[in-house]
This record gives sequence, C-alpha cells and structure tokens, in this order.
Amino acid sequence: MKKLLTIATFLFSSIYLFGQNESRIIKVDYKKEAGKLNTMFKECIGAGRANEGLRADWQQQLALVKKECDFKYIRFHGLLTDDMAVYREDEKGNPEYNYQYVDVLFDFIVSLKMKPFVELGFMPNALASAKETIFWWKGNVTPPKDYKKWEDLIRNLTAHFKERYGDEEVKTWYFEVWNEPNLSPGFWSSTQEEYYKLYDYAVRGVKAVNKDYKVGGPATAGAAWVPETIDFCAKNNVPIDFISTHAYGVKHGYLDEFGTSGTILSKDEFSVSGEIINSRKQITESVKPNLELHYTEWSSSYTPADPIHDSYHSAAYILQKLKQVGNAANSMSYWVFTDIFEEAGPRFTPFHGGFGLLNTQGIKKPAYFSYYLMNKLGETELQNSDKASWTAKNAKGDVQVLLWDFTNTHPGDKELNQTYYIKDLPSKEKGKVKVEVDGMQKGKYLLEIYKVGYKVNDAFADYLAMNKPSQLTRQQVNSIKEKNNGAPISTEKITIDGKGTFSKEFKINENDVVMLNLIKQ
Repeated sequence: MKKLLTIATFLFSSIYLFGQNESRIIKVDYKKEAGKLNTMFKECIGAGRANEGLRADWQQQLALVKKECDFKYIRFHGLLTDDMAVYREDEKGNPEYNYQYVDVLFDFIVSLKMKPFVELGFMPNALASAKETIFWWKGNVTPPKDYKKWEDLIRNLTAHFKERYGDEEVKTWYFEVWNEPNLSPGFWSSTQEEYYKLYDYAVRGVKAVNKDYKVGGPATAGAAWVPETIDFCAKNNVPIDFISTHAYGVKHGYLDEFGTSGTILSKDEFSVSGEIINSRKQITESVKPNLELHYTEWSSSYTPADPIHDSYHSAAYILQKLKQVGNAANSMSYWVFTDIFEEAGPRFTPFHGGFGLLNTQGIKKPAYFSYYLMNKLGETELQNSDKASWTAKNAKGDVQVLLWDFTNTHPGDKELNQTYYIKDLPSKEKGKVKVEVDGMQKGKYLLEIYKVGYKVNDAFADYLAMNKPSQLTRQQVNSIKEKNNGAPISTEKITIDGKGTFSKEFKINENDVVMLNLIKQ
C-alpha cells in the first residue's frame, strides 16, 4: 500500500442529479489521462473472526473473492482468543505459546497471494485481568493481568511470523492493536489511557522483532481518538506507522452485539466519506502529517442484521462512498466478505441482513458486484468530471466506464432499515445517460455491458420471490447463483472508425450500476 504524499482538494459538490426527462452526459477522451487508478477500494477486506477462517466454505469463498475482486489484505477479529489456542500458562504461571491453528489460517491466506492485516486481539483468558466478553464466541475484552506477559506474547507471535514467512514478507504486513477500544463497555472494558498502555506494550513487542514492522491503531468506532492517539505517541515517543479507524452509514450507535438493534440509513450526503476526509485532515494537521490512513471497517450499517446489506441499493451506495473518499484513505476495508460470520451466533436464514458480499451459501449479493466491476477497471484513469462514475483504460487499449445512480430512497426516521429494505422496492426511472469516449484507437471492439440493480444481479429479489424460505435447497441455491452470476447483460461487436469516437445512450433507473467494457479485438 502506497503512502499518500499529497491529498487532492476534495470538493463537496453535489452528485449529478437529473430528472426523468433530463440527460446525463459522461464525456471523456482516451488520450487525456488522470493518472494511475487509485485502487484503495481493494487493498483490504474484512472477515468476522480468525476461527471462522479454518472452515472449508470460508476458505472457498475467500479464494473466489480473491480471484474475482483481487483484495490484497484481509483483517479479522479474534486472533488471540481461546478458540485459536494461542496462549495458556502452566501450573507455575509460565506462558505456553501455540500457533498451529494460526499457521493453518495464515498459510492459506498467503497461498492466495493475500496478506494479513493483523488485528492483535482479543485477550487470551489465561492472560486476562477479568471475565468480560463480547459476542456469542466470547472474546475477552479486558486488559492483561500482566503487561510484560502481553508484550512477550506479541513479541513471540511476531517472531514466529518472521521465522515462518520471512522478514521481507512481514515488513509488508500491518499490525493493528485491538478493535474499537472507544466502545466501553463493549470491545474494551477499561479507559482510553489503559488502551494506550496496551498499545505501547504491543508496539514494543512487535518492534523488538523488527523496528520496520508497521504498527498502528486506534481501530476506533466512529473515527474517534485520531488526534489523541497521534498526540500520545508523539509526546511519549511511542512508534505509530498508521492510523486506523471505522465508519458506518447509519444514524445513531456503533455496536449491535447480538443483531437486535434497529437502524436508519443516514440522509447525510457525506455520511461515511465525510468522516474519512476529516480523519485525513486531522492527520495532515498533526505532528505526523504523513501517516497512512486505513479504514479497517466500513459499510452502510454496523449491525449484522440489516437488510440493506442484502439489497440492490448497496451496490450503488458502495460505489458512491468510495468515489467521494477520493485519495483521502490508503485503504477502505469493507466489512465483510462473507456471511459466515458468528458475532451474534450462527445465523438461521440464508438472507438475514448479514454484512457479507456473499451469503453463507456463497450466493453473490449486489454489493459483491461493486467490487467485481471495480476490479475490471484498467490501470489508468481517464479525466472525468462526472461525480458518479469511473472511466479507465488498460495497456491493451480496452476502455471501461463504470457508472451508477445512488438515490437514497429510505423514508427517514419514520421507518427502520429492518422493515424497509426487506420489501419489494421497484426502482424509478432517472432519465438517460449518454457515454461518449473520444480519441479511441480505431478498429474492432467487443462491447460488454454489465448491470446491477432492481431484479438484475439482485439475489435477494429472487429469495423474496421464493417467499423467503428459512432454508434453501441445493436446487434453489444453484438457481439463484445462476441468475446472479455477474455475466454481461449484452455483448455487441462494434467498429471505431477514423473519428475515434464511441457513443452510447441508454435509460437508467434509481440505484442502477452499469459498466461498459470496450475490449480491443
């Protein structure tokens, strides 16, 4: 991940809105480049907890997501919890370390040519100072009973990584201390000052193995503690290599431990993205202005029981927020890649508002296709004034135009996401879009058109049409997968003549996502 050297001025301009009878024009020139495409959107992806990563279906889904979306890093909770069998003490209180489960998981991740974004948490029970836990799987959220033993555990674990994967490889990893310590009670049973002590000792453990290994935090909910963490590290000469924090797009609250809360999608046009831009501003104005910024969790909603995660609205929402963020963040780690996710306990229905891009059976949700299509963008971005699209090209002469309409149709405070997004929600017309690409190489092209929207790559709509069975048969799973496979909705052979201009006009509806992929023949 590249350190940001400069930050482009972000203009808080409105997204191009247009009425039913108006046209939106996306006009670009093949020869006018904006530079290398910023791929912060696929630098990292989230997963629930380490132990889930030992499951065959979890691993199969991650392999698919890596192949089709090409995420570089993966982050998850629970690396140090007792179900990973990392730490215990003998009868005399001497530490015993074991990394057999960790090795199975990390070996698999590395085999996919991915890297771990290592979250250091939660507390092994034998090292914990109390018994407070979070989630169905009971991650201990208390400080260590002995900070020297905590430091020794982190040093021993880091040394194991160095021995197993090599110094140069581990230098490319990130070590993040804990998760959302500002939520107390919740993820941390103590104070902000106690978190900084935990951070300090963890940094010592990592840096004792190699001072060049990257450590950061505070991994807070709601973009909190950024200036305070930088100030603490600066004043106490404690190393920090990056800032990490989280943002979600619903009103009120940060934690829904057992998936029982009601949520409302924020009407703020710059929910999520505004927090990220502000975090970058806080870093820039600090004594450490060049720190990397990693949003190690983000999504429309913080609860694993929010049907917006399953809705076709999510596809355009994801693209809208990533576009607004621009280059303010080094990575934006979507939370999470799969509904194999047991914070609130194992889920009992195939579509339950889970965070995942894929459901438990590996069915691709509309959100999945946002990342699938972004991964098709070429390495060079084209200059483009439209605020709801990306235009790009690759070295072979192919051109891609990925565009969307995001319309927040949520009725507001009078209704919860949990009752709104489970309905059949037909999309309204939003007029026409004209795409024009000038300066193209003449010759023959294959035009592929991809689409995500209402009842198009919309698995939940098919589930709804089945009357929402509590369990899916094998045939039902296969039927939904075949209908929502992300294949082009149309293909066409075209010829670009000596003028070098491609032009196409089409209708668009609310929350449609459309990609035009012009493949040079």
